[in-house]
Amino acid sequence: MTPKPRALSDSARRRLLRRHDALPQTIQRRTKRLWNAKLPVLQCAVAAAVAWFIANDLIGHVSPFFAPIAAIISLGLSLQQRLRRSLELVGGVTLGIGVGDLLISAIGTGPWQLGLVVAIAMSVALLADRGPLVPMQAASSAVLVATLLPPGSTGGWTRMLDALIGGLVGVVIAAIIPNSPARRPRKDAAKVLDTMRRVVASIAAGLTDRDISSLEWALETARATQPDLDQLSADLAGGLEITKVSPMFWSSRPRMDKLQAIADPLDNAVRNVRVMSRRAVASNQNGERIDADLVREIGRLAESFKILRDVVLAEPGAQPDQAEAARVLRSAARRANKLPMHDDMADSDSLNEVMIYGQLRSTIVDLLQVAGLSRTSAVAQMHDVPKKFPGVS
Repeated sequence: MTPKPRALSDSARRRLLRRHDALPQTIQRRTKRLWNAKLPVLQCAVAAAVAWFIANDLIGHVSPFFAPIAAIISLGLSLQQRLRRSLELVGGVTLGIGVGDLLISAIGTGPWQLGLVVAIAMSVALLADRGPLVPMQAASSAVLVATLLPPGSTGGWTRMLDALIGGLVGVVIAAIIPNSPARRPRKDAAKVLDTMRRVVASIAAGLTDRDISSLEWALETARATQPDLDQLSADLAGGLEITKVSPMFWSSRPRMDKLQAIADPLDNAVRNVRVMSRRAVASNQNGERIDADLVREIGRLAESFKILRDVVLAEPGAQPDQAEAARVLRSAARRANKLPMHDDMADSDSLNEVMIYGQLRSTIVDLLQVAGLSRTSAVAQMHDVPKKFPGVS
């Protein structure tokens, strides 16, 4: 008699459903990661082929493996600091080959000689540069000299020339097959702004409904934005470098300067929203009721984040622009100045309420700077608060 299959428990069924739902998301994430890296992959492939062709076919080096390796390392999958990586690569190879060739010629080859050469090459490299690439390249080049090349041969200098060829090819390929310098920073900034839009909307909903889950979600989500802000900084550095090495994008420098200018105030706005969400959670836990007008303005702050997101993604000359975003934010500043608690704040029984109001004001100031105002002009939009209450600007 065939035993009947055991019925799945509710917990086992939920685990299976989660796995079923997670599989398409995992595939989608990995496919998106590959798609986002398509241009760096193409650049590395072309650079490796060109570097090998120059070193092997044009110059006549035998097995010039260092040339394509140097080209790939100088490009990498990251768009930032490619010029620095190329210089570090060539410098590290030069140090490693020079130190290795001199020492091996004097002390011969063997295990202890290899260890000594690596230690000295890395030490010299660390004295010359604090970056991680130079010591690693110096060590690997010294190992090459100590193990593969006979003492006194010219192979070490050939490898150094190969590394120079590869590094230069990497820079040239980055210039003639460039990635749009503003594309990634725009998407990064838009992602952060959209996340903050959802966060402030969740804070307002949580305070209105006294829903701790909405407030905790807002706090957790706001705290999780740091990697996105770090990515924005990295992509801005890479984009600025592209505008320096690629003639095709010299005209993009003013746009990159504008994106660079919003990075710090956007970071500050995120930090202020984090504090706001933490105070909102504390007020809920203490059973405090936050002023309804203040909560309403927090919810309307989502409109400001949305229009700034649209500004960042808009093409030059398209709407909305920074002037439209500034108009929306000036309205937000006027409403914040007219809140009843602006004048009665010092009499508030809730420190959390006062701090939430302070973070609302600070966030508006930061977003006005994202919209193109100077800090002085942005601060001037906010009326002074009662001097007898410390902690709110």
